[in-house]
Amino acid sequence: MSASEAPLLLLVHGPNLNLLGERRPEIYGSDTLPDIEADVAAAANARGATVLSFQSNHEGALIDFLHEHRRRAAGVILNAGAYTHTSIALHDALESIALPAVEVHLSNIHAREPFRRRSVIAAACIGQVAGLGRAGYTAAANLLLDHLEAPD
Repeated sequence: MSASEAPLLLLVHGPNLNLLGERRPEIYGSDTLPDIEADVAAAANARGATVLSFQSNHEGALIDFLHEHRRRAAGVILNAGAYTHTSIALHDALESIALPAVEVHLSNIHAREPFRRRSVIAAACIGQVAGLGRAGYTAAANLLLDHLEAPD
C-alpha cells in the first residue's frame, strides 16, 4: 500500500448480526447493521480510511472473506458473534492473515452467561471493545486506526 493510498479496514460481522434491530433489542439495541456500518465508514473516512463491510452466518464465508482481502487491507474490525466463543478456525485465520484486528461486541460479554465470557479469537487481536453498544464500533475503528498510525 502506498503512502497516498487510503488504508482499507475490513468490517466483518458474524452470525445473526444481520438481525440487529430485531433480535433481542434489550441486549443488542435497536440499531441495525447498516446503521453501524455507516458509523464506522464515517469515522474511518474522517481519518482518511475506507471500509469494506461483510456479514455472514457461515464460518467458512467469514474466513474466505478475510483470506480474499488480506493483501489489500490494513486491518480488521470483527464481531464474530457466537463464533467468538467457539471458532479456533477464525482465530487461526486472523493469525494467518497477519493484520491487526480489533474484536468488538455490542454487549459486555464478560457480564453475560459464562459461555460468552471466553473469547477464543481475542489472542489473535490487538484489543477488544465490549459493552459500548453501537458506539463500540466507532471506538474499535479509532483504536485500529491509532494502531496503524503509531510509529513503529
